[in-house]
Amino acid sequence: MHMQANAAGMVGAPPILNPANAAALQTGVPQGNNVVPFMHAIPSQMPIHPDVRLKKLAFYDVLGTLIKPSSLVPRNAQRIQEVPFYFTLTPQQATEIASNRDIRNSSKIEHAIQVQLRFCLLETSCDQEDCFPPSVSVKVNNKLCQLPNVIPTNRPNVEPKRPPRPVNVTSNVKLSPTVTNTITVQWCPDYTRSYCIAVYLVKKLTSAQLLQRMKQKGVKPADYTRALIKEKLTEDADCEIATTMLKVSLNCPLGKMKMSIPCRASTCSHLQCFDASLYLQMNERKPTWNCPVCDKPAVYDNLVIDGYFQEVLASNLLKPDDTEIQLHKDGSWSTHSLRNEGQVLDTPTKPVEKVEVISDDIELITTEDVKPVKSAPAAITASASEQPSSTTNSETVDLTLSDSDDDLPLAKRRPIAKQTTQAGAASSTMNGNGG
Repeated sequence: MHMQANAAGMVGAPPILNPANAAALQTGVPQGNNVVPFMHAIPSQMPIHPDVRLKKLAFYDVLGTLIKPSSLVPRNAQRIQEVPFYFTLTPQQATEIASNRDIRNSSKIEHAIQVQLRFCLLETSCDQEDCFPPSVSVKVNNKLCQLPNVIPTNRPNVEPKRPPRPVNVTSNVKLSPTVTNTITVQWCPDYTRSYCIAVYLVKKLTSAQLLQRMKQKGVKPADYTRALIKEKLTEDADCEIATTMLKVSLNCPLGKMKMSIPCRASTCSHLQCFDASLYLQMNERKPTWNCPVCDKPAVYDNLVIDGYFQEVLASNLLKPDDTEIQLHKDGSWSTHSLRNEGQVLDTPTKPVEKVEVISDDIELITTEDVKPVKSAPAAITASASEQPSSTTNSETVDLTLSDSDDDLPLAKRRPIAKQTTQAGAASSTMNGNGG
């Protein structure tokens, strides 16, 4: 008889009201010492099990539904309402929970298979996020459950809200197929909005498992990103100020270190990527699922590993200290690392100068068997261009400095050398004319 009495409640529906009492509640007829005003009448057409869909949680695989989404229906005119819901585990479910728990921590048992409680708005137009009713409290088998801490607010007459997260109630559940579990919900009704409760059996996942699933899903082809680069730079070509290249950082905006697995959301319009592992670890601790680049939603199902930037990071042409690349109109890329005295190296696909630093003020540039890709310093270039026929003079530079010159910055000494060279050239010309 006991099991038969609970059989109707196992789907999670609240106890059915007596038809006479239900009619009285809707019309405001006195019920004992309580009178329900018409404005607080219970909606007569509120479904017990509405067609509500809750948003999928990336770190949980749903193994079964213990209580399908059920309406929280006020039963009287009291400010605080209380409604019970019921469910019973199958033998297999009870065994799965019991055999997948970590008891190494004596103070708190960790369950890989969990009984998960969720609240949401009674809204059927789209998938619903977790949303707690006002002043809610939950008991499972008469044991109070710990809910997410309330977020403080300074706004007057605004009730603080709880973070939109599911609640793990496994520790209060009786792991027996012969015992019915009771969930008692207390809340303060909001007559402008209605709420639902749902209970699921889930398997908790880790960030490493989600990363492995991303890899198994595959990598976005490099040609796809290459086409996006061409498209973006072609669109800018029609503007008054055309963009000939794009700069992209190879460092993750989260960890500020070079990415290992570059990814981004397919819903984002930017090319900048972030590290997939760091992003998943961050959301494992505090799930926000917002893109660290544009701050728009970047849910797990929309994340893709970018094959183009994966090739860039794996390229032998990339130096360890290169943290930024340039993207060109044809879809190619190049590095633009800054070097001494503001010189910029060319793309790694071209020969690179071999530079041997002798002292702080002198650089010996070895050009043997290497074609120069950058011009020499300004003073030497100017001298060579003005005296193209004098090979010996273009290779000889007077590096003798006076004591007074030691206190001057190198940038200020160069124009003097350049003026001296020009003055020497002018003097040579005058002497030639005079001769």
